[in-house]
Amino acid sequence: MKLLLVEDNAELAHWIVNLLKAEGFVIDHVPDAERAAPIMRLQCYDVVLLDMRLPSMSGKDLLSMMRRRRDTVPVMMLTAHGSIDDKVDCFSAGADDYVVKPVDARELVARIKALARRRNPEATVAINCGDLEYRFDSREFKHDGKVLCLRRREHAILETLILRHGKTVSKSSLMESVFGLDETGSIDAVDLYVHRLRKHLIQSTAQIMTLRGLGYILRVREAANSI
Repeated sequence: MKLLLVEDNAELAHWIVNLLKAEGFVIDHVPDAERAAPIMRLQCYDVVLLDMRLPSMSGKDLLSMMRRRRDTVPVMMLTAHGSIDDKVDCFSAGADDYVVKPVDARELVARIKALARRRNPEATVAINCGDLEYRFDSREFKHDGKVLCLRRREHAILETLILRHGKTVSKSSLMESVFGLDETGSIDAVDLYVHRLRKHLIQSTAQIMTLRGLGYILRVREAANSI
């Protein structure tokens, strides 16, 4: 799961980035809205954490701009003030959630997971692809009741595919899902991680299929045989 943090407080941003990386998220950080706007046009994020009061352009103005161009990514607003007026302004601009700083670490992680879950309204607790199960609360994959032991980037690839279950995901999108802006990734690395994942899923009815020239798709194996 890939996140974007837009926060100008360097100390707070450092704490949030380290916390979320330790929780297995891929996270990018920029200190202002001017740098965030073009990045969000090029990168695909599962959740955006957006400070309300940023230098120059405010977080609320950036959010309004995102919604005007029909960007539906879930947005959690961060603010040091918890007034009713602030909350109303945020939700009116299109925010999905709102937290007052400083926020408890466990609460922040739980709220991020809840926002990601809302993008899959039919899956309140878990997503299943055949006998493969993804749990929103723990972000674990299970097969036959046993947790799949995946490396960090393998997990990120499979998480991206199951959150877009039944949809084709391009190799470039998968590359973005496992590498942050400060990391160097490659399409060859994505192919390697998919190869390893197929070994993990060899006994599962879930299958990662290659659609030539398009990318990868996670489907139930029996359905795949008819393609």
